[in-house]
Amino acid sequence: MARLARLAVGGRLHLIVLHAHGKQSVFRDADDRQVWLDWMSDYAKTERIAVHAYALLDAWVGLLATPAEAQGVSRWMQAIGRRYGRYFNDRHHRRGTLWDGRYRCTVVDADHYALSAMVYLDLASVRAGLATGADQYPWSSHLHYLGLRQDRFLTPLASYWSLGNTPFAREAAYAELVRAGLSSTQASRIEDAVDKAWVLGDAPFVEELQPQVPRRVTKGRPGRPRKQSRTE
Repeated sequence: MARLARLAVGGRLHLIVLHAHGKQSVFRDADDRQVWLDWMSDYAKTERIAVHAYALLDAWVGLLATPAEAQGVSRWMQAIGRRYGRYFNDRHHRRGTLWDGRYRCTVVDADHYALSAMVYLDLASVRAGLATGADQYPWSSHLHYLGLRQDRFLTPLASYWSLGNTPFAREAAYAELVRAGLSSTQASRIEDAVDKAWVLGDAPFVEELQPQVPRRVTKGRPGRPRKQSRTE
């Protein structure tokens, strides 16, 4: 079965995941990670993309962003991926592809799933065994949203602003969300949406989004399509 085209809608929140080829490490030190962040920020400005959250693991990149136009995410990821791939191969004296094919992406209901998507990214380091807590891992946006570091390229989402009336209140409320974590069902739903390019949102959001996308945004019903009778 052919893979569905990626979901991409201008002005909507997107969760983007990029895997390393063969689970190899694509970030070997702090310099590699900083280069990625610098170019990610630069190309985001060029493509008019608001970056809200990120996580850089050894063999995995996760991003939460809103493009001004539908094709912005594709151009953004291609520009970073190609430039970083050349840089990484030159710096570490290697050859061959760095990434496991194309990136994966889903459109997210910003009103109801934005914070869950942020928590998912913040806890990626814990799931991968790289840290015992999200606040112990420096290469995600978590410390920014705790007020412990300032990533100037990040644009907080409305859902984050709604957590409190002061920076301290927002930081404390968000820290508690991350400490509470996600259920296995929540995490699986996010991963499934990204991997299969289904929208991450509830029925009203799906109904609103579907007319804007020239393909199905949710999984169809199992089985063959129902045949219409001659009288229908």
